[in-house]
Amino acid sequence: MNIYVILKQTFDTEEKIVIQNGEILDDGVKYIINPYDEYAVEEALRLKEQHGGTVIVVSVGPDRTAEALRTALAMGADEAVLISDPSIRTDESGIAALLASYFGSQSYDLILGGYFSVDNGAGQVAVRLAQLLDIPHASAIVKLDVSGGQAVAVRDAEGDSETVEISLPALFTAQQGLNEPRYPSLPGIMKAKKKPFQQLGLNELGIDAESIVSKTERIELFNPPERKAGIILQGGLAEQAAELVRLLKTEAKVL
Repeated sequence: MNIYVILKQTFDTEEKIVIQNGEILDDGVKYIINPYDEYAVEEALRLKEQHGGTVIVVSVGPDRTAEALRTALAMGADEAVLISDPSIRTDESGIAALLASYFGSQSYDLILGGYFSVDNGAGQVAVRLAQLLDIPHASAIVKLDVSGGQAVAVRDAEGDSETVEISLPALFTAQQGLNEPRYPSLPGIMKAKKKPFQQLGLNELGIDAESIVSKTERIELFNPPERKAGIILQGGLAEQAAELVRLLKTEAKVL
C-alpha cells in the first residue's frame, strides 16, 4: 500500500505572534509540523503497520520545511519529498496545483493530511487536491479502517459523527482525536538521516510560476484588539439588568 501524507510546517503553537508592517516576524521562531498533520503522519504509520507498504511525506515550502519532513521520517515515514522554489509565491490554490502535478506521476492508495493548518485555518489545500486528482475525500476524520480497496471513515460533523465508505484511492484529512502521535525515538532520528529525501522545483514538476499565481489577496494583517478588563455590576438585580442593557447598547453595541 502506497500511503502519502501532505504536511505543512507552521509556527510552534506556543510562539508569540509579532506583526510588523503587516507581516509576521519569524526571527528566532521555532517551527513544527502542523499539529493536525501530525495526526495524519501517525495514522499513515499505523496503516503501514497493519497492511504493509510505504509512507511518503510531501510538503511545499521554503528550505526550512526540510526540518518538519525529517521529523516525520524520524517518526517512521520511509521517504520525504520537498517541493521548494524561490519562484513559489502562491496561496492554497497554487499549493494544491503543485501537489497535483507531483501526484500525477505517482501511484498512491491513500493520501492523508491535516484538517486545516493552525497558522491560517483555511483547510483548502487537501480538498482542492482531491478535486484536481478527481478522487473522493472525507474531511475531519476521527477513525479510519481500510480493507482491500475500501475505507470506512468516521468523520466529525460539528459535534456529531458521520460514517462514510469510500473506494480507494482516496484522500482523508485528520481531525483531533484520530490518534495520539508518537514521538521520534533516538534510533528513528538516526535512521532518518539515511532515508530518501527528494527536493523538487518548478522545472522538475513542469510548472511555470505564472500558472500558480495566487487567486486570493491579503489586504491587511493585524492582531485582534486587546481584551478590556471585566466589569462587575453593582446594585440590585433590577439595577444590574438596566446597567447591562446600557453597556450592551453603548459599549458592546450589540443592541
